[in-house]
Amino acid sequence: MARVAREKAPLTLLLPPSETKRPGGDGPALDLSALAFPALRPVRERLLTALTALAAEAVAGDPAPALAALGLSAGQRDQLELDAVLATAPTSPALFRYTGVLYDAFDPAGLTPAQRKRAADRVVVASALFGAVRGGDPIPAYRFSAGSRLPGVGTLGALWKPVLGPVLADLPGLVVDLRSGAYAALAPARGAVNVRVLYVAPDGGRSVVSHFNKHAKGLLARALATTTATVASADDVVRVATKAGLAAERHGPHGVDVLLYEPPAGTPAAKRAAAAAAVRE
Repeated sequence: MARVAREKAPLTLLLPPSETKRPGGDGPALDLSALAFPALRPVRERLLTALTALAAEAVAGDPAPALAALGLSAGQRDQLELDAVLATAPTSPALFRYTGVLYDAFDPAGLTPAQRKRAADRVVVASALFGAVRGGDPIPAYRFSAGSRLPGVGTLGALWKPVLGPVLADLPGLVVDLRSGAYAALAPARGAVNVRVLYVAPDGGRSVVSHFNKHAKGLLARALATTTATVASADDVVRVATKAGLAAERHGPHGVDVLLYEPPAGTPAAKRAAAAAAVRE
């Protein structure tokens, strides 16, 4: 009798988006029916319609209202052109669309085909425009963040929370929430494992890391997205992180801390450490 492989417990990684996006793509124009979580479509349509209209008016005339609504500077006017053509622009999988520190550390291009498939199934990217998309969902380049305020639309939290909350609540298996605060505020992921990145000073004191936390979370997300081990608890997250070379420990019933023992370059802690070392020398 043939052996039946035991199915791994499902795992979902909630990642933040990034302000920067990789341009272009080789996929067809945006098709909302091709995106995961169809319950989010009404809000997606409302935001896409409002954003495209605002950006098109800005490209054709005065960009000031659109720049203000999206929190952009005059030097970022070219970003409005992305939003003006959202309906016809080429797409690429979400995991490859986003760029920046976290996604550079994740390095999806460096994954094997099997790892890419696993990552596409496990990764869910938070989005102010789409609510949430799976790593393999085809999306265009755009500029729209959690702090954006479209005229006549209302706050994003009021729009997303009623529909996005239930979607996140229905995610299967263990959910590891790596979102930044602004995107976590759009809808909670109750019962998820929350990850913090902390710097541990030589005297044992701990402080929250800001910029470098994206790099550490990207490394952790890559390890979790590609592991063949079962990840069904916070303890399993710690084990996978440790195997990947990260220092990690439990924090409360639903938390995991990733610990950095060298202060990130350029931070006040790094400058203090360098100054202390110079004095000792």
